[in-house]
Amino acid sequence: MFQPPRCPHRPCRQHHSPEPRFYRRNGFYRASCRPQPIQRYLCRTCGRGFSRQTFRMDYRDHKPHLNAPLVRLLVSGVGFRQSARQLNLSLTCTQLKFRKISRHLRRLDLNLRGPLPPGSTLQFDEFETYEGERNTRPLSVPFLIEGATRYVLWAEAAPIRPRGRMSASRTQAIRASERRYGPRKDLSARSIRRTLQRGADVTGHLNHIVLHTDEKSIYPGIAKEVFGKNRLTHYRTNSKVTRDTLNPLFPINHSEAMIRDLTGRLRRDSWLTSKLRRYLDLGLALWGKWRNYVRRRFNFDEESPAQLLGFVPRRLRVTELLSWRQDWGQGSVHPLASGGRTVASWKRSPGAERVG
Repeated sequence: MFQPPRCPHRPCRQHHSPEPRFYRRNGFYRASCRPQPIQRYLCRTCGRGFSRQTFRMDYRDHKPHLNAPLVRLLVSGVGFRQSARQLNLSLTCTQLKFRKISRHLRRLDLNLRGPLPPGSTLQFDEFETYEGERNTRPLSVPFLIEGATRYVLWAEAAPIRPRGRMSASRTQAIRASERRYGPRKDLSARSIRRTLQRGADVTGHLNHIVLHTDEKSIYPGIAKEVFGKNRLTHYRTNSKVTRDTLNPLFPINHSEAMIRDLTGRLRRDSWLTSKLRRYLDLGLALWGKWRNYVRRRFNFDEESPAQLLGFVPRRLRVTELLSWRQDWGQGSVHPLASGGRTVASWKRSPGAERVG
């Protein structure tokens, strides 16, 4: 039976330091989107009411039963408009659901991940795409994975300046873009440092870190700064080496090919482009967390990347991925817990309670 782990109202003392039985039951209500009645509660400290639904990821959602089908469509390369047609939703509703789900999944991944085990190998690379206009607003996407399991540690987009052949028409288009958006800044180095820092956050306990990259000149300095010179072994591979299974960077090259294929907005010569960089970041988060927790590492595997690293006991279903709110950090309800156990409690004694 579900037991609220905290009062959801932030000013309340029971939100930050919940005591046993800080609440009492306060009847039920029925929602048109759910067959079973939903339990209400009343906080004994602040007197505010809440329900089991308050702790759900789909709290206040319209048509919550369409969240999981939408995720399956978006991680299969389907665009917003076609997803809206398939699910009989408006385009605006589809976009708002995508944004809410992606932000939820980004928080969930940060809550569930733990330290990487000894022997883990990091692989880092960048690929390019664009926002809005290909010739005038390019983006670099730093991409970091754990090589053996293909676990996606982080990916984000950063603006870079246009480069390459500058025809008269392209130069004119760049000037028009700068008048509209301002001069294009190159934030690639800052984004690389932030992405590698995500790797440092889960390897701080290790005495030795192995990092594989290509031979881009700025990588060694940033890597030594982030991981520490004395414990870093940095292998560099020329980007012109054949990208087959013998290439040391094959795991990340393969992962980049997958995300380009299964995220419509990253395909080359596609009209499913991101209009704004922050929404591309959400698309990267959506695919990465589905890859980490739902999809098998390989087609012949049974385990997901997160399962192989010990972050979860089994592969998650999409409905479990979208179960409980994760905006309370380690105090959020674990996605595999039915009785209200928090992520922190689950990590201390895993496997004591599971859904399904």
